[in-house]
Amino acid sequence: MTELGGFQDRVARIDLSDGEVAYESIDDEDAKQYIGARGLGVKYVFEQGPDVDPLGPDNLLAFMNGPLSGTQVTMSGRIAICTKSPLTGTVTDSHHGGWSGARLKWSGFDGLLFEGEADEPVYAVVEDGEVELRDASHLWGEGFHDTRDAIEEEVEGSYGKNLSIMGIGPGGENEVKFASIMNEDDRASGRGGTGCVMGSKNLKAVVVKSTTKMPKPADPETFKEGHQQAMQAIQESEVTAPNEGGLSMYGTNVLMNIGEEMDGLPTKNGRYTSTESMRDAEGVDIDAERVSGENVRENILVDEPTCHSCPVACKKEVEVTKMHKGEEMNVRTESYEYESAYALGPNSGHTDRDAVALMIDRCNDMGVDTIDAGNMMAMAMEMTEEGKLEGVGELEWGDAETMVDMIERMAYREDDLADLLAEGPRRVADRKEAHENSLAVKGQTIAAYDPRCLKGMGIGYATSNRGACHLRGYTPAAEILGIPEKVDPYEHEGKGELTAQFQDLHAISDSFDICKFNAFAEGIEEYVLQYNGMTGRDVTEDELLEAGERIYNLERYYNNLNGFDGSDDSLPERFLEDGIRGQGASEGEYCELEEMKAEYYDHRGWVDGVVPDEKLDELGIDLGPGTGVSSGGGAAVSSDD
Repeated sequence: MTELGGFQDRVARIDLSDGEVAYESIDDEDAKQYIGARGLGVKYVFEQGPDVDPLGPDNLLAFMNGPLSGTQVTMSGRIAICTKSPLTGTVTDSHHGGWSGARLKWSGFDGLLFEGEADEPVYAVVEDGEVELRDASHLWGEGFHDTRDAIEEEVEGSYGKNLSIMGIGPGGENEVKFASIMNEDDRASGRGGTGCVMGSKNLKAVVVKSTTKMPKPADPETFKEGHQQAMQAIQESEVTAPNEGGLSMYGTNVLMNIGEEMDGLPTKNGRYTSTESMRDAEGVDIDAERVSGENVRENILVDEPTCHSCPVACKKEVEVTKMHKGEEMNVRTESYEYESAYALGPNSGHTDRDAVALMIDRCNDMGVDTIDAGNMMAMAMEMTEEGKLEGVGELEWGDAETMVDMIERMAYREDDLADLLAEGPRRVADRKEAHENSLAVKGQTIAAYDPRCLKGMGIGYATSNRGACHLRGYTPAAEILGIPEKVDPYEHEGKGELTAQFQDLHAISDSFDICKFNAFAEGIEEYVLQYNGMTGRDVTEDELLEAGERIYNLERYYNNLNGFDGSDDSLPERFLEDGIRGQGASEGEYCELEEMKAEYYDHRGWVDGVVPDEKLDELGIDLGPGTGVSSGGGAAVSSDD
């Protein structure tokens, strides 16, 4: 057990196969070594066995909060969902904000571990330190929004007061490989197919009821010092300052116009580095400004909700009325994010602002990741153009009206094309010899940062442990925003080490579990003070950073045992030297991946993408058999791919 502050020292292990629920404590050494949330969740997943079938009953689905979740710490409303990904075959963790993580803590839990597979659909109700399974047969097949409303009535709770729900739509039920888990505020654990795993277990929803019961810090004076220091940093930051900073005013979509001006916005399946470049080359009517945060705020913004203990309020709720196939559709949805707008808009060859809002709402209701959904449709558009989908179906560039319907078609696997796209980019590429059309790394598609412009994002995509991802190590903080200091986005030297440092820092915040956006203002000093104050520990900055490094290496070790090595730390060919060079402000640029990989591996102490046994020993990782690789050389675990 652990007596560290911030923990409830209670985890529920739910065997869905027999309906049994067991309760256990958290090992004190694990809490110290792996912090919580992402770190502890990945360790639980590792202990279940790295070689499990992602869609089999033995795969673990872990809902985890951290020692800072649900506390007074700013932006501490997040939750981590950890599992083995059916999309990539790697370990994955996918987070969402709102109130779910806080309420899980307030209900008496640090985590919920689901294993097995229910015979019939069920949902779990969590309240006062207990978990109960209830029949969900009547909810199966329903969109998430109707499911949410039905459950609110059934459990006699109230969203926004004492109730949170995390659930799936038809996308998860039908095992779309990029299915998401949604919560009542349309916040998504979108990446990696966590909703697909949930669907494979016949688990429709996890419902948490609790009043506000924030944990008290073990060391109030240290916590107060850290909290005040953090609040001051947030209020003074040009990015996070409430009602003033770019993130507070425009949400994540503040980056749309910035990415466009830098020629760092992947457009038309990454053929172009901005909509302007596409417009100039093809003479089409496309302009990123139409789907920008500034445009959204001026024209369709209706509310700015926030998460637990967050003064920034980056979420931008919008309302649009649009004609769709002769029918007037009115949609109010949260939230019009940069990544969603990029994938469903410019990367798919259009900038219809209101159509993007319809698509975001449809993705949320169907329970599919907006990034992968948009990028899969862009891939299909390029394959249609090249004749690779003959006999299956077609999707034309910029056909926003068909895209709106395709989201539901994919979620229900309604036809041959939708069924194919629901399998994700790697399987589509394998079946249709279309690897050159895929913008995926390890089977997951890239986010809205072009690695021909933002070189740190290139090595970040390649070395992310959960497939292409901007949130493993957010180097655009330095390359665009100058945090903690400005670096040249086009310079590749130094980006390997910089990326590793960001990856370790984000492993810490994900394990606390607090929002990464606090890193636009706070640093390791504020993290240490708040963590020590809450838990009662006395760790140094170096010790906390080592914990982040330990977590990142544990994930890489898990992947190594599944056959992943340096050959999987790749990028789509069009971003490399022999691919498509950047245009406009990025004229002639490509991503110098191999040079950055060498620097990155040297900094990590890895051998061709594999964690050597000496590094495992150095970090105190004593799970599993080891990789069999030493820093003096040795073959990595072979890949079956």
